[in-house]
Amino acid sequence: MKVVIFAGGLGTRISEETDIRPKPMVEIGGKPILWHIMKIYSHYGFNDFIVCLGYKGYVIKEYFMHYFLHNSDITIDVASNKMEVLGTQSENFKITLVETGLNTKTAGRLQQVQKYIGDEDFMLTYGDGVCNVDINDLIAFHKSHNKIATVTAVQLEARFGGMDLAANGEVESFREKAKDEGKWINAGFFILKPEVFKYLQTDMSQMMWEDEPLEKLTEDNELVAYQHKGFWKCMDALRDKIELENLWKNNQAKWKVW
Repeated sequence: MKVVIFAGGLGTRISEETDIRPKPMVEIGGKPILWHIMKIYSHYGFNDFIVCLGYKGYVIKEYFMHYFLHNSDITIDVASNKMEVLGTQSENFKITLVETGLNTKTAGRLQQVQKYIGDEDFMLTYGDGVCNVDINDLIAFHKSHNKIATVTAVQLEARFGGMDLAANGEVESFREKAKDEGKWINAGFFILKPEVFKYLQTDMSQMMWEDEPLEKLTEDNELVAYQHKGFWKCMDALRDKIELENLWKNNQAKWKVW
């Protein structure tokens, strides 16, 4: 099963990092968050990736073009201009890097990579979110429901604590940050049947995957949600990058399943 990753957005909310590189190349623990996402899938045996490029896509291309060399021990004979690879720590990734346009929106990016996917189920996620979802359980859930699309749903943790107040102003209860038990959000980590491309028939270049395609799949009762109650984090802003970096440094990176 192939894995499609959206990696073409501008990343304007984390411009401190994305002025010089696309958001999926922002590093956590010295490795791009894109690498972390790929390692999650690779842990479950999925190493065939299709990456949808856009903004500064050449940075991603150059990274993987030199990845083998940068992760290998080598001997260089300068006189003869020969190089010998002594050993490598490179992963078993196969990566198809597809230029899907600078300003193309997510539905258009997915539409453009259809020819590389084939006629089998595939996975899809965003290039800025990590989690510890069990991919095997996710696949089993997808197959058992036999829908065109499965989305991983998570509950966000509140940014602030809460209080219940009496009429006279007395505090009746005080709650530290907790998950919003009533609201589930799209966390990516989709599994899709090839029939999904029936929902991407017209020009989708200015259409978000989260808008008309997912709305129509919902209307047709072809979208089901896998409820993930474990760790999930999207690197939306600089504070998220700092939080992820601190988790990695303190050996608390729950998405590190490998």
